[in-house]
Amino acid sequence: MASERILVVDDDRSVLKTLKACLESAGFGVIIATGEHDALFAAQSDAFDLAILDMQLQGFDGIELMRELRDMFPGMPVIILTGFGTIESAVLAMSQGAFSFLTKPVNMQQLLSSVEKALKNRRLTIAKADEVPEDGKGEPVKMIAKSGKMVQILDTVSRIAGNNSTVYIYGESGTGKELVAKAIHSASPRKEKPFIAVNCAAIPESLLESHLFGHEKGAFTGAVQTVRGVFSQAHGGTIFLDEIGEMRPATQAKLLRVLQERSFYPLGSERLVRVDVRVIVATNKDLMEAVKKGSFRDDLFYRIHVIPIYIPPLRERREDIPPLVEYFVARLNGRTGRNIREVTAGAMARLMAHEWRGNVRELENTVEYAAAMTKDDAISEEYVIPPQRQSEDGKPISFKDARSLFEKKYLTRVLQVCNGNVAEAAEVAGKCRTDFYDLLKKHLVDPREFRQSSR
Repeated sequence: MASERILVVDDDRSVLKTLKACLESAGFGVIIATGEHDALFAAQSDAFDLAILDMQLQGFDGIELMRELRDMFPGMPVIILTGFGTIESAVLAMSQGAFSFLTKPVNMQQLLSSVEKALKNRRLTIAKADEVPEDGKGEPVKMIAKSGKMVQILDTVSRIAGNNSTVYIYGESGTGKELVAKAIHSASPRKEKPFIAVNCAAIPESLLESHLFGHEKGAFTGAVQTVRGVFSQAHGGTIFLDEIGEMRPATQAKLLRVLQERSFYPLGSERLVRVDVRVIVATNKDLMEAVKKGSFRDDLFYRIHVIPIYIPPLRERREDIPPLVEYFVARLNGRTGRNIREVTAGAMARLMAHEWRGNVRELENTVEYAAAMTKDDAISEEYVIPPQRQSEDGKPISFKDARSLFEKKYLTRVLQVCNGNVAEAAEVAGKCRTDFYDLLKKHLVDPREFRQSSR
């Protein structure tokens, strides 16, 4: 911990003195600055693992300073401090890449907790190579992992990458199952060998077996030449079978043999083919229910269900939305030559409140549409998710009522994520516990309901 250095920027010297003493007593190296120029000078002559910035600096915006520091130290977490603790401020800070948001006067225990979480996330990101050089096609594998659930998945990826066990990835469509499969391959000793993805639902049943295992010339009508299947093509590497629940029983039986014996006969051939392939499968279906109905082999299910990884839907890990949006915007800028610099607080508020039934894929499409529609260097709320403009009786609602609906929905989501733990929920929201309790009372939200529902 002593080697980790923190830059603290605030124009109030008494605040700087207090924060410096608190952080140094916890073992961190601390450099303080009273404004933009001092902060940038310090950043040019020293390396920092984390920055704590006041949002309102004299003559300068803390968020703009955050952008400059992140350009100098990519991936460095930033904690924003402000005396103006509103949800809009929190959303703005988070949308621009802040790790967390704390209100003044700062609770030192809460600050140390946020600092340790931010640095732990940074350590995990560095240790697990969040951006892997290649995925078998020369393209970077980018995994956004700010939420605790996704950080745990990255930890699992790092633990299992080195072995050959079959991995079973499940979750709703659009959550990023193939991305996790690519990350496993890219972090494994097989990374120099092929990664081949097969969507079992997109290939006609009559052709899937041939596609997987190959066929000899004349094996069936239309087989005018011998073809190697993807299992042979992936020799030494990884094969990813997406939507495996769509595979018909005959092909399931052959796949079971491959998993057990690492060998198979291509269609129409008496020549046994041996392969060294790691298999990763994925599904958005309940395969246990399919086993009960007899549409999926129970022996195959238990053979593939060796290392299960559940990818939660985006609505259960909303902390990942701001960094995902930042990543999508940066990638679009690179592809299109645009220079979109920010997503406004109003736009981010709508993105954070949306249900995202299409998960990350839907979010990416929404950001792409908004970027295409905007004429400015910022994505505003008019180009993202339409606001709720009507009440239950069909009449338009006021802006005040719409904001109230958002606040209540936000409180509910945070409590769901934290299983009714108010202290943890307040920390996630960037609010002091007293202010958080006031919001709960205002919206008649009872945290005990979420503790009961989590049992």
